[in-house]
Amino acid sequence: MPDYGHDLLFGVVLMPAPGHGEDVLAPARAADRAGLDLVSVPDHPYQPGLLDAWTALAVIAASTSRVRVFPNVANLPLRPPAMLARSAAGLDLFSGGRVELGLGAGAYWDSIAADGGPRRSPGEAVRATREAIEVIRALWTPGPRVHLDGEHYGLHGAAPGPAPAHPVSIWLGALGPRMLDLVGSVADGWLPSVPHVPPGRLAAGHRLIDEAAVRAGRQPAAVRRLYNLSPGPEGFPQGPPGSWPEQLAALALEHGTSAFLLPARQPEEVTLFAAEVAPATRELVAASRRGAPAPPGSAPTTGAAAPPAGEGRGPGPMAAGRTGGGPAPEVRTDGVGPSRRSRAVEAASSGEVLSVRASPDGGERRSATRLWDESTRPSGPPAEPGRRYTPGEQEPARNLVAAHDRLRADLDQLRGIVREVVEGRIGPGETRSLLRELSVRQDAWMLGAHCASYCRVTTAHHTREDQDLFPYLRRHDRRLGPVLDRLTEEHHAIQGVIDRLDRELVGFVGGASDQEVPVSTLDLLADALLSHLAYEEQELIEPMARFGTGW
Repeated sequence: MPDYGHDLLFGVVLMPAPGHGEDVLAPARAADRAGLDLVSVPDHPYQPGLLDAWTALAVIAASTSRVRVFPNVANLPLRPPAMLARSAAGLDLFSGGRVELGLGAGAYWDSIAADGGPRRSPGEAVRATREAIEVIRALWTPGPRVHLDGEHYGLHGAAPGPAPAHPVSIWLGALGPRMLDLVGSVADGWLPSVPHVPPGRLAAGHRLIDEAAVRAGRQPAAVRRLYNLSPGPEGFPQGPPGSWPEQLAALALEHGTSAFLLPARQPEEVTLFAAEVAPATRELVAASRRGAPAPPGSAPTTGAAAPPAGEGRGPGPMAAGRTGGGPAPEVRTDGVGPSRRSRAVEAASSGEVLSVRASPDGGERRSATRLWDESTRPSGPPAEPGRRYTPGEQEPARNLVAAHDRLRADLDQLRGIVREVVEGRIGPGETRSLLRELSVRQDAWMLGAHCASYCRVTTAHHTREDQDLFPYLRRHDRRLGPVLDRLTEEHHAIQGVIDRLDRELVGFVGGASDQEVPVSTLDLLADALLSHLAYEEQELIEPMARFGTGW
């Protein structure tokens, strides 16, 4: 199947359980901060173990500023399409155009019937879904009163509106040939899940959708292809997160899948997916697209790829496709993924002056302790005179600075939380819902959760550099050895402070009488980390533009 050229989207699936609202809001906020594109929740109205999807989406939208939200997928038999249309439009207006609509024909018919819904045959479910889409789009379109006759859904002089703030996409969670025919004929996207449609069955589904699109006079690229992931030995992707980009890129390049949704429960899972998996996948796909002509009927791939028909782009930098560095990766055609990524230096005479700049640390020091003497830091070899870099070559360095900026922003937030704890300005309502029954030290538990999350993300970032990036750069230029050795030493020193902060947090959260809020240790961590990030960028931006990352 072709690569349809869509911009890549990355998001999460969250489970809003009663009594644990913060366990959904925390990863949603993490997705928003980290630059993911989508946050979704399942819609099973008959399950008392899940909060109502639209209520959860409204709270998530109010708690974030840029990420798009949608039901994954809305249960049509228990949600009349007229109400779905107005609910989605209203939330889209409230959120500033950040709502999409995942729609399902229905399953678990016994449970649906128990809640007073209809019990439909497969054929009835297909016809009902087609009618529902007509109703929804009619009510989103300004104009005179609407009359639609249908077997399951109709409108009889209904006044359309409110119109959503942007063209809301309708993504169908569909199985079976007739439903896939409907996707290709009228929907804006197909949203299968790994347990129901494993990677080996995607091609057959895409083929049916493409054929239906052509029969309906549409381009196959008008239908975005999304995928609910299920990581694990029996699922997809498989292996550690470091191996996921090659697997996801293979789906994008060989099957046209362009949106990946990860089931997540913890903020750190979300942050790592955004910081490590998403950029590396984008880089692989962009490199391949630069090296091969676009297939017939594909969307534009120059710059930020245009979204499929009927789909608006949500705000924020991650909504657009990124370009990566180097030539096209070698891609296997057995559905497993790229066999390896080769990175060659492009012609030095092409491109432009290196525009990526290191972020200075500002020089402010809050701690009297110094982990190292900054004056003894070695410098790497100078750049080649007159060397120029293509935008793709510069992208890995730009991603490094972006990842560091996220660490800086999260550090600022962490320090703000510590200040609020010290000053007693954090109230019980802001603590984790899971720990609401605790009558004392709720503020401490919240502080501990934030600190632990930040420390884990920082450690994971440094570990990947030590194990992957630094050996790669050393192989390409041995003169970088002293710089890479120093950076590794600083990683170990920072890890020592993180371990100390963790021990102090354990004592503080546990109520140790002699343990105060670990402000001084956090100040030391901030001083060291900000200094280290600036030094790393100063020394590695140009080598990363020259050689890439090997990821």
